[in-house]
Amino acid sequence: MGDGHDHDHGYLSAGERHRGRLVAAFVVIGGFFLVEAVAGVWTNSLALLSDAGHMLTDVIGIGMALAAIQLASRFAQRTDERRSSHTFGLYRLEILAAFVNALLLFGVAIWVLYEAVRRLTDEPEVLGVPMLVVAVLGLIANLVAFALLREGSKESLNVEGAYLEVVADTVGSVGVIIAALAMELFGWTWADPVIGAAIGLWILPRTFHLGRRAVRILLQAAPDRIDLDRLAGDLAAIDGVVDVHDLHVWTLTSEMDAASAHLMVRDGTDQHAVLDRARELLDHDYRIDHATFQVEPDSHHGCHQVAW
Repeated sequence: MGDGHDHDHGYLSAGERHRGRLVAAFVVIGGFFLVEAVAGVWTNSLALLSDAGHMLTDVIGIGMALAAIQLASRFAQRTDERRSSHTFGLYRLEILAAFVNALLLFGVAIWVLYEAVRRLTDEPEVLGVPMLVVAVLGLIANLVAFALLREGSKESLNVEGAYLEVVADTVGSVGVIIAALAMELFGWTWADPVIGAAIGLWILPRTFHLGRRAVRILLQAAPDRIDLDRLAGDLAAIDGVVDVHDLHVWTLTSEMDAASAHLMVRDGTDQHAVLDRARELLDHDYRIDHATFQVEPDSHHGCHQVAW
């Protein structure tokens, strides 16, 4: 006997609920990236180019996030006229987008660090005043995107990836402003590569955290918030259950966790009651609303043949 909640084609993932804000952020960041990239080349500022590079990853990352959400949404809206080989839909595309985001951010950070070291030994001329003006405008654009994505970042790993990039850009814009002021007021030409390197170093640990979370989901690891030993013990404590095995918990995409398990019960136990209690337990105590259970009597044999 098994059970699981049916797929609901009316379900909106966390990413889908914030699609409008992602589109708005994409327009704001994409438009200003062009301005900052041209200004970075014109002023010859590594800090400005570093910030533009982060903005480019924002544009690409948010674009991928939107594409992943659109594909997953379109797939979920298809009718059930025929079964698809994608039995869990395409929701995990959002996680793939978040992982690629992390790779892009890592690449940009490494390039900025390399360029900063090179410029410390060969300081090029940098136009401080235009650099300052563009950095202030960039800060305003990032603050707008920051406000648009902040709420969604708490619910969707995909949106969180875009949000982290915007946070990095916001800090980067502040750094560029500081570098421009230092060069104009004190003549510290080294401030530009040093600030550029600081921006790269600041984003690396956040990039690692985002990438690690995405990889855990792609490898179908149990969510950090789930204590598997406790979960197994709670299931075993259900009246009539004598053994719990073949327990699996994984994340499909942000806010969509799933679980499956074999529950062995004593002969004569009301299996429907066990099934209802197990499903209620996972939904109420562990916030897992998609669970599949195989309830089997203790006289049943053959589960030991399952190799994994």
